[in-house]
Amino acid sequence: VEVVATYELYNINRIRLENLIHRLLEPARLNIAILDRFGQPVIPREWFLVPQFAIDEVVSKIKDGSISSFRYDVKKAALVKH
Repeated sequence: VEVVATYELYNINRIRLENLIHRLLEPARLNIAILDRFGQPVIPREWFLVPQFAIDEVVSKIKDGSISSFRYDVKKAALVKH
């Protein structure tokens, strides 16, 4: 794992933040099953195919409180106003 960015968010419920990110980026979730060491399939819920600039924009919109006015468009690989 290589850390490519870190963000500081204050006064935000971590569980609600995680749920928000999952709902927002759901269209870009990687649909993959990986076999664990016992041969059982594992389907990761937290792997998304999203460019770094889009993640930066998501964090910015969360910080300014405007994220509810946007959705993630997979074809444009960007947030779009809805």
